[in-house]
Amino acid sequence: MVFDFGPQALLGALLIFLLRVADMSLDTLRVLFVMRGRKVAAWILGFFQSGIFVLAITSVLSNLDNPLNIIGYASGFATGNVVGMLIEERLAVGHTHLSIVSPRRGAAIIERLRGEGYAVTEIPARGKDGMVTLISCSVRRKSVVAVDRIVREVDETAFVTAEDVRPILRGFWRA
Repeated sequence: MVFDFGPQALLGALLIFLLRVADMSLDTLRVLFVMRGRKVAAWILGFFQSGIFVLAITSVLSNLDNPLNIIGYASGFATGNVVGMLIEERLAVGHTHLSIVSPRRGAAIIERLRGEGYAVTEIPARGKDGMVTLISCSVRRKSVVAVDRIVREVDETAFVTAEDVRPILRGFWRA
């Protein structure tokens, strides 16, 4: 079997790669919106993602004699996952709940966060070595880095965990 690696074959493989990057980027974002309950955005992304997928897979299956198409398809899939993750990080859609445990500087963290406009709930708790302050703070995902920076400035030993949440009832959310 003789393989064609000419300009036409390379261009076809590049097109398949780009289609697959777009397809998988949209797929990553679509899953994010499904998890966040954003039905319209998930529908729109799913519509375009499936159309792009059909174009990409048709191009591969109609030219199985060109191994570059398969390489373009596989590398586009892998690259699209990473590109989708990078886009998702930049969009930072949704909300995150932060649990902050401070053994000594809890009150100072709370004062600073409230001063910056964040809503926090203070919970006295007992840790391994005695009393600690457990701070509960729900923020938009775009604010997580800023809140973590504030916590680290006040108490670099604070233990911070984050989990994505889907608010049901709105309380105080910093604009």
